Amino acid sequence: MSAEPMPTDAATGQPAASTASQSASEPPAGGRATPDKPGTKGPWRRESGALNVFSHAFLIAWVVMAAGPLVWVALTAFRPTADFLNDPMGLPSSIHWQNFANAWTEAKIGRYAFNSLIILAGSLTGTMLLGSMAAYVIARFTFPGNRFIFLLFAGGMMFPVILALIPLFTIMDNMSLLDTRPGLIIAYIAYSLPFTTFFLTSFFRTLPSGVQEAAMIDGASHTRTFFQVMLPMAKPGLVSIGIFNFLGQWNQYLLPLLLNNEDENNYVLPQGLAALTVSQGYAGDWGALFAGLTIAMVPVLVVYAVFQRQVQAGLTAGALK
Repeated sequence: MSAEPMPTDAATGQPAASTASQSASEPPAGGRATPDKPGTKGPWRRESGALNVFSHAFLIAWVVMAAGPLVWVALTAFRPTADFLNDPMGLPSSIHWQNFANAWTEAKIGRYAFNSLIILAGSLTGTMLLGSMAAYVIARFTFPGNRFIFLLFAGGMMFPVILALIPLFTIMDNMSLLDTRPGLIIAYIAYSLPFTTFFLTSFFRTLPSGVQEAAMIDGASHTRTFFQVMLPMAKPGLVSIGIFNFLGQWNQYLLPLLLNNEDENNYVLPQGLAALTVSQGYAGDWGALFAGLTIAMVPVLVVYAVFQRQVQAGLTAGALK
């Protein structure tokens, strides 16, 4: 038997298989070549590698700029003042715990931190309670003026607090709330409530309505439905906004400076650090100053480290429904 001749292309006279392989490797006329598959050394692979290198370098630089000053302050807090003056950027030659003792007792950082914790306990509780209740009503109920009230809370975020200082001072003075803890707590709540309500309103809208309807059918009141059904479901959002409120109120300086400036023993921590900066700067006890700054940073770092996953979950919970 004789072998059949290989089919040839009528236009080129070449074997059809060769022509097919060439056409598969060449881009179609008037079109673009398809991108290389992952794992091949194509142009897109080189561009992706360069982009990764650039993004990693940017993140490393950002970490150095953000964490570098914090690490420097923490290391300097363990150095004697003489070592700091001789070499401000050096490492501690020995652990000098006396700096923290001086900051805690002589500079009254312990008392200022206690005042901040007392005020924060009241203001954070009030902010979260009132903000979640307002957000729940706006998000889950339809009534006249619903949209207008929501826009009022949204507009409150755009109103600079510095424009309200004089009216706020006058109102607090008329109500005899100046230089008092309740007055400062009320001011903190009013300052944090717009953002809290705005954030939680969007979060409550993402929660399923079937659970709420089932609770109402079973005879649960609005109060019981809110506290026992809807509030536990909103835990990721509550944790996230609670962390933001904690950081904002813990570091608040302008409102205490205006409303709580008569008795130094009632200062909150930011006020105490400002007073410590002035006094220790003249006294030359830089070790106590940096120790006070380190003490003020520790609660913030601990809270964020403990609730980091909850914060991320709360921020992304509304992305997918």
